[in-house]
Amino acid sequence: MLVILGVILIIALCIVIWYVGTSNRIRMSDMKISEALSGIDIALTKRHDVLMKMMDSVKAFQQYEADTFTKLVGIRMGMSMKERKDANRDMDKLSSEIRLLVENYPELKSRENYVALQRSIVDVEEHLQASRRLYNSNVTAYNRYIITFPSSIVAGMMGAIQKQYFEAENYKREDVQLF
Repeated sequence: MLVILGVILIIALCIVIWYVGTSNRIRMSDMKISEALSGIDIALTKRHDVLMKMMDSVKAFQQYEADTFTKLVGIRMGMSMKERKDANRDMDKLSSEIRLLVENYPELKSRENYVALQRSIVDVEEHLQASRRLYNSNVTAYNRYIITFPSSIVAGMMGAIQKQYFEAENYKREDVQLF
């Protein structure tokens, strides 16, 4: 009788340990999904911030170049001899300012800014894709765990339901037009 009672206690203890372990795995898996979802939010924020800052930088320098060339063209048009001398002095001054700007800030060249913008776009998109893949991988593991027997018993008792995969909305599947 004591042996039977000992066996029943051992079986009950094993069931309790299995239940606690399984419920903890389900909770940890759910937590990984939340963490991965947060990673997507971080990647989206990074994408927005980086692209907006890069676009502002590119547009600002592009505007500076346009203003500079407009001034140069304006200086040359329809001038008297005195105006030409004054214009020559102004162009020399403007030319010095441009050289000084480029020497002090060599990264402020439109072509290089566009290349940097392209690199930033690739970097943030790769980071975002990695975050989405991690999320979907965690969802797959979680869903697989809660639907397979015997862990599905514990999942049912906990009220765990399957999670949805990350899927981009239709408008987000289209390419972004930057300019």
